[in-house]
Amino acid sequence: MQSDNPTAAILVIGDEILSGRTREGNAHHLAQVLTATGFDLQEIRVVSDDHDRIVAAIRALDGTLGGGYDLLFTSGGIGPTHDDITADAVAAAHGTTVEIHPEARALLQERCDRMGMALTENRLRMARIPVGATLIDNAVSAAPGFSIGATHVMAGVPEVFRGMVDWLIPRLPGGRPVRSLSVEVRRGESDVAEDLQAVAGEFADLSLGSYPFRDDTGWGTNLVVRGLDAARVDQAMAALKERIGL
Repeated sequence: MQSDNPTAAILVIGDEILSGRTREGNAHHLAQVLTATGFDLQEIRVVSDDHDRIVAAIRALDGTLGGGYDLLFTSGGIGPTHDDITADAVAAAHGTTVEIHPEARALLQERCDRMGMALTENRLRMARIPVGATLIDNAVSAAPGFSIGATHVMAGVPEVFRGMVDWLIPRLPGGRPVRSLSVEVRRGESDVAEDLQAVAGEFADLSLGSYPFRDDTGWGTNLVVRGLDAARVDQAMAALKERIGL
């Protein structure tokens, strides 16, 4: 699919994802949001809680550091425990240091006061922000995410992550949302491959895909057409339906 939308990558950070202990859902949620708001998501990567691996991944993905994408979104590793090392790794990747951010500290203090808790050293870790970064609002638990360069760092807890996404994405310059149409056919993928290839050749500016499935009645295939020009997507779907006899 040809696209002039900003390119994006997602970096999911956490040993619990790689071990299978936690089912990852943040990237799936963000992918849907990005598609709907005009960002061209091109890569999702998962990395362990290892400082050097996180630094290397950020440098490979953040376009302001010579990486591959206009925007990088991260999930995980900005909590209060010893293995929450994302802030330090992001700072290292961007050639800066981490400090207690006064506004982040004030937000945490206000929440602790409201809940009758002490702002302990562990809780204060969540106010450690790379120098030069700006904050991402956290309406759920106060501890902010942050943005530096093209990297936007958000929490791993799904509810908090989604709240940060809701705050952040409208503030970024997006592009044209993707138009997507699909049709289900009760035929195997190989039976429709030739027709799909023919239509894909006619509409090279679009993305056409086939996704087989099996249910109680047998095999079927979902055919999907995606693109930025709604009229072209409609035309391609009409051509595809005609070729397969729908």
